[in-house]
Amino acid sequence: MYRSHNNGSLRASDINTEVTLSGWVQKSRDKGFMIWVDLRDRYGITQLIFDEERTPKDIMEHARTLGREFVIQITGTVIERSSKNPNLPTGDIEILVSKLTVLNEALTPPFTIEDETDGGEDLRMKYRYLDIRRNPVKNSLIFRHKVAMEVRKYLSNQDFIEVETPYLIKSTPEGARDFVVPSRMNQGQFYALPQSPQTFKQLLMVGGMDKYFQIVKCFRDEDLRADRQPEFTQIDCEMAFVEQEDILNVFEGLTRHLLKEVNGVEVKKFPRMLYDDAMRRYGNDKPDIRFGMEFGELNEVAQHKDFSVFNNAELVVGIAVPGGNSYTRKEIDKLIDWVKRPQVGALGMVYARCNDDGSYKSSVDKFYDQDDLAKWAEVTGAKKGDLICVLSGDTNKVRAQLSALRMELATRLGLRDPKVFAPLWVIDFPLLELDEETGHYHAMHHPFTSPKPGQLELLATDPGAVKANAYDLVLNGNEIGGGSIRIHDKKTQALMFDYLGFTPEEAKAQFGFLMDAFQYGAPPHGGLAFGLDRLVAILGGQETIRDFIAFPKNNSGRDVMIDAPATLDEAQLKELHLKIHA
Repeated sequence: MYRSHNNGSLRASDINTEVTLSGWVQKSRDKGFMIWVDLRDRYGITQLIFDEERTPKDIMEHARTLGREFVIQITGTVIERSSKNPNLPTGDIEILVSKLTVLNEALTPPFTIEDETDGGEDLRMKYRYLDIRRNPVKNSLIFRHKVAMEVRKYLSNQDFIEVETPYLIKSTPEGARDFVVPSRMNQGQFYALPQSPQTFKQLLMVGGMDKYFQIVKCFRDEDLRADRQPEFTQIDCEMAFVEQEDILNVFEGLTRHLLKEVNGVEVKKFPRMLYDDAMRRYGNDKPDIRFGMEFGELNEVAQHKDFSVFNNAELVVGIAVPGGNSYTRKEIDKLIDWVKRPQVGALGMVYARCNDDGSYKSSVDKFYDQDDLAKWAEVTGAKKGDLICVLSGDTNKVRAQLSALRMELATRLGLRDPKVFAPLWVIDFPLLELDEETGHYHAMHHPFTSPKPGQLELLATDPGAVKANAYDLVLNGNEIGGGSIRIHDKKTQALMFDYLGFTPEEAKAQFGFLMDAFQYGAPPHGGLAFGLDRLVAILGGQETIRDFIAFPKNNSGRDVMIDAPATLDEAQLKELHLKIHA
């Protein structure tokens, strides 16, 4: 037996008990006549004491050779600690060591295994197995486990069945590039790794499984960022014989369950917002509603003067920054530079100060008088002491720009409290999006999303106006889940493929198996998928997902720890019938 207890379990009630512990040496302090060693494992830290008056001389000398991260086993007696540490659960006791065994020596780690480490991110990713020993990463992985267990508990109690679906599938167009896998046994042919189990969960509904879920890996070969990885995890769910309201109620319940069980937070209200309203009020389809700063559209009150910048714009829109009148001119100039960055893309920003005496001072006083600016304040909801920030331009672009500014200002003002949770449903998305470069429509969600009842005929006359029977669950400005009611009959699915530009032959080659299945009694069905990585990060009070993944990739899609991806040797390439062209 390597240990009788773990390093976080012993208390004052265990005094005079003989114990065996194992773990890693966190640190050692040698005072000559006495040595203290902090022994760490996943569960906590226990202080060991070696005392020349009570510890055999050979063990005392052995203790002096211990280095950081040595793996050791000790046997000893629990005694009362003379200098207690209230910051440690085990801080009332220590172990008087009578036996010491070094199980494995260790090199000095390249960074300190502490909560606040001296290692940069690249270095910690290279030695991720060491990084996992640190409390922030360790606790994040334990937190992820807790969330996943609560998901399984809730869904199982709702009669969902967890079913695994294949990883080696067929390449299908789902909006991102596939990762492909060559087949050795089928020369010249390739599997693809699934971007989602979309068609398989629909087939499970045809198979009568009724309520399905799976915590599943998905893969997309796309550009990366802080909250995106090439392989990610979904809580994938599907239900048969349901309408949109049924699905929203079930997964609102799951979210409420997680917030209560994991965070101890009761959230009763899940507002619902139309997609069009979200874009008009917040500039994006995943608004953070923990704070205000709603958009005020200013065309009617700003396009009647000789200011050509506004007059030539499709949309003039502003927000009121609470307390923003305290900003200096230099601070406002920095805001203007911020929105002009390539990542945001605005050409500039107009502003108006709302003074405490009820007057206004703007950067365009040459064109607008006090009555005009008062109307700006009314439309944006600005009060005395606020700052009105105004952008203008093409509607879609300027909404995205002002949305980015809104989130940046909220972060600076401390309005995005990670301990406050504000969920909402965004519903009635467009079914199709127009690709401005090609002039063709593509599915906003995926080709299997059904239009809202009664809108199918609009596809022939005004496809951009058709609303999808689709919904997203948003939490604190992040899309944590999304789904739709699916098309479940062959005729409608064929029509959808036609409007998306598939020839009948292409549709059959790509999705013939699904179309065939629909002919054998497919029930009405729909579902939703949560992004587990993102959900866990938000519940854990973070915006980025990397620390909640055991072995993440960097922003180039590389695993720097194992040095992947890597080249194949000539024998493997030949076996797979592949040739590399430089």
